[in-house]
Amino acid sequence: MSQEPFTYDASHITVLEGLEAVRKRPGMYIGSTGERGLHLLVIEAAGWGFDEILHGRASRLDVTLLSDGGVRLADNGPGVAFGTGPGLTTALTVLTAGWSTIGPRYPMSGVLGELSVVNALSSRLVAEVRREGRRYVQEFVRGVPIAPVAPVAETGPTSGSGTAITFWPDAAIFATTEFSFETLAERFRELAFVNRELDISLTDERGGAEPHSVRLHFPDGVRELVASLDADADADADGGAIVGFEEEEPETETTMEVAWRWHGSEPERIQSFANSQPTPGGGTHLLGFRDGMAAALTGYARERRLLASTDPDIGADRIGRGLTAVVSVKVKYPQFEGCTRDALGNAHVRGYLRQAVQNRFADWLAANPRQATEILDHIR
Repeated sequence: MSQEPFTYDASHITVLEGLEAVRKRPGMYIGSTGERGLHLLVIEAAGWGFDEILHGRASRLDVTLLSDGGVRLADNGPGVAFGTGPGLTTALTVLTAGWSTIGPRYPMSGVLGELSVVNALSSRLVAEVRREGRRYVQEFVRGVPIAPVAPVAETGPTSGSGTAITFWPDAAIFATTEFSFETLAERFRELAFVNRELDISLTDERGGAEPHSVRLHFPDGVRELVASLDADADADADGGAIVGFEEEEPETETTMEVAWRWHGSEPERIQSFANSQPTPGGGTHLLGFRDGMAAALTGYARERRLLASTDPDIGADRIGRGLTAVVSVKVKYPQFEGCTRDALGNAHVRGYLRQAVQNRFADWLAANPRQATEILDHIR
């Protein structure tokens, strides 16, 4: 074995330019080059259209799985301008450019937050803008414009307006490039439940048969998700009407949307979301929800002498029996825990949720004494 000393100096440092870093270490940006990362590209590419809808500039997003293996995502907004400033070209080519949205309306958690990552991991991407009666197109190969001198081509007049992104995932990056219609439909369904403004159509043109299409639009938001969870579980939904509310805390720019219903079957069915990302690991928003529910039940029971003075408070760990609930929060600067980002860590969210849920649930209990007694009998 050689005993020569190893010297580490500047000559050993490699500087990756542009989107080369994404292609070199894709797992750092999408977590996986398997099916999970593949489908994440579609969700992230949809972010631009979501932004247009949530700000009232568009009314729908059409997602199409093409017969040649690509995906096309098109909105009917005014069309996002190209250019080297804060436009579409920048979002496609510059890391950390992000979306235009500021504040809690942002639909996703920011796992990527960048169209540039989708571009870097695609063998080909075509951006099309219909704006002010003209149509513009820019094409990329593995993140690089195919016409760097004059990258945006004007193709003539057009009707309508909107922005469309079509991309083909790079087989040199991903273990598979075949999208699952069911996987995408489920994720888009979740997004539509927790962002009631979204109107998404998902169409599959593969297979040569008649295209298969679903529309995902839920004007009643998380209330409809609670009903869906009960229906999917074939639950005895004789727990009365679904209770829900929305609230915003302007100081921290945090919003919540919560809905729940007690039912006749035993297991709890609670789902939580932070900035539209599922949080199976829970976090401060779910802890605050449980704290608020337990505090309201305890206060109601003590006020009506349904608990003896020596009885302990109703614990937050007991309120889930027979409960179906959805807790969705949007935070301006979400703090996720762990590399899987499946739990929310923002400390202020717990207290905010606790107080809001306690107040709303206490009012409901007082107005519905029969159901309140049934709930207490069920969880004690």
